[in-house]
Amino acid sequence: MAQKKLGKQTFKFSSNPIISSEAAVVGPMEGKGPLGEKYDMVLDNTFAGENTWEKAEQKMMQYSMELALEKKGFLPSDLDIYLAGDLLNQIISANFTARFLNTPFLGLYGACSTLIEGLCVAGILLDGGFVDRIGVSASSHHNTAERQYRYPTEQGTQRPMTAQWTVTGSGSFVVENSGSGVILTHATIGKINDMGISNANDMGSAMAPAAFDTIKAHLQDTGRKPDDYDLIVTGDLGLLGSNVLKEMMRREKISVDNITDCGTLVYSSNQDSHSGGSGCGCSAIVLSSHFMGKLLAGEYKKIFFVGTGALLSPITSFQGESIPSIAHGIVLEYMGGRQ
Repeated sequence: MAQKKLGKQTFKFSSNPIISSEAAVVGPMEGKGPLGEKYDMVLDNTFAGENTWEKAEQKMMQYSMELALEKKGFLPSDLDIYLAGDLLNQIISANFTARFLNTPFLGLYGACSTLIEGLCVAGILLDGGFVDRIGVSASSHHNTAERQYRYPTEQGTQRPMTAQWTVTGSGSFVVENSGSGVILTHATIGKINDMGISNANDMGSAMAPAAFDTIKAHLQDTGRKPDDYDLIVTGDLGLLGSNVLKEMMRREKISVDNITDCGTLVYSSNQDSHSGGSGCGCSAIVLSSHFMGKLLAGEYKKIFFVGTGALLSPITSFQGESIPSIAHGIVLEYMGGRQ
């Protein structure tokens, strides 16, 4: 019988895996946003010294992992395993970063939920005693994502107001089996939700039911209430998706007083992102810079962080398929130290 499982979807860690280091590398637009001063590196342009946007995205992921390792005085060889993913076909940013790091590697894909999926898997591996130290990364790039999922950027297609702006950025984490700071205590693994939405320019509405399903499952599995957390944070529902989520929660009489979303925080209202930010890099850079900073400063003690992902592809979109979505959750608690 499973000893560390609560209810249907939640795992409770007994060994308190800890985030010992983190770093965020972002593009120029993100650097001009309200969290700009919190990022470790802001690129001057979207090419990062490369000749393609795809190579630039891989460079961001590599830089963020190198910075996270450097803060602890580690080398890539000090990692037992590397977990990473991105939005591009065959997760090429993660694959090529893993080629550079030359460490055992598991590639992950959960669309914009990939970062939290990685932290959930890291917690399971560490709590199970299989490894001592793990690197976790996720990235996205506005221009690579747009031309893969929607239209060539050179085409200048008018974006509807429901659309979100894919974040250009990467966040990386070092997670270990001991130390002080922010620990992982619970992971809630999501289920696929599909409400029949097929508009690739309204991913927030498509992902909101998955976020709701995971939050509800977590509360049921743990016997907790929303106000047991300082914050419940969603990954990148954006303005529209966040409103849909809150309405779903109100209908179930679940409090929405302490809910926020990375997609609504990463850009300011005058940056014309329309419905906010999205992409694997969205939750990765906001967690590694903003929320980790708040936790380590003691401003927050306990956060339930829910990564949301729209699992669409150009192939399924062209075939008229709807957008299945998923959300995974991780509980982060500040235990003191490492300020």
